[in-house]
Amino acid sequence: MTWYLIGINIITFFIYGLDKHLAKKKAYRISEYSLFVLSFFGGCVGAILGMKVFRHKTKKASFWILNILFLIIWMIICL
Repeated sequence: MTWYLIGINIITFFIYGLDKHLAKKKAYRISEYSLFVLSFFGGCVGAILGMKVFRHKTKKASFWILNILFLIIWMIICL
């Protein structure tokens, strides 16, 4: 489980960076649904770090709320 969570968080972090890069280039973007799915399946820490580091989706309350909710759920699961 540990390696899974490390992997999904690294992937999610880089996907947030990629989406930010695509946004700057005004290119085809990664859907918000896909970003939420990555968080739901354990990438919530990577998502939060990606939001902070890349300054991406930080003004959308839904991203903060869902990522923190998913983080709490995963903390409960891992206890």
